[in-house]
Amino acid sequence: MQAELDWRDGTIPVSTRFDDPYFSLTGGLAETRHVFLDGNGLPARFRDGFHIAELGFGTGLNLLAALMAWRAAGVAGKLRFTSFEGFPMRADDMARAHAAFPEVQQIAAPILAQWEAGARRIVLDDLEAEVIVGDVRETLRPWAGVADAWFLDGFSPAKNPEMWAEDLLDEVGRHTCAGGTFATYTAAGHVRRSLEAAGFAVSRQPGFGTKRHMSTGYRKEQE
Repeated sequence: MQAELDWRDGTIPVSTRFDDPYFSLTGGLAETRHVFLDGNGLPARFRDGFHIAELGFGTGLNLLAALMAWRAAGVAGKLRFTSFEGFPMRADDMARAHAAFPEVQQIAAPILAQWEAGARRIVLDDLEAEVIVGDVRETLRPWAGVADAWFLDGFSPAKNPEMWAEDLLDEVGRHTCAGGTFATYTAAGHVRRSLEAAGFAVSRQPGFGTKRHMSTGYRKEQE
């Protein structure tokens, strides 16, 4: 199933299924950098083969921001990126969303070209990315990967509770290396408690824009 969209002010995609925008109304790229990059200690932790995993690919903006940070940091080798997406967006809708952020358009072009051609595994000289399409409750468990950092970017827990269920976040913990991290825009108590139960040390941090708080954490060593 594909994403079903409305457009706010002609530039911001809003999911009609979940009644939630795909990125902040006050600056999606700045939000991504604050929440997901800074929240995971990036780009300082980057190294060859560093693996980011993500719940909710959406417009691909988080991937683009991570790749921009990777290139700006001058890291040798390849960034790995895996995203789980239930309702993928068409390439032309992604491009329309990216129009709000001129700095990402050049870096997005080869990625969108592969996406439009049907590729869900995208390879560039410095990137290996895969978008795993389907219900994440079914696709995450059998995934063989282990992430160094997670971008937890599903729609609001109040509107998309399945994406924040305790058993799913337990799978996030299981697919995170010791010392690996997560970051998310939400500070909902049940989400934080579920992440703690999944083996993370969880902290509340200042949020982006009008959001007072967000959550970050790291995977504790197993006893």
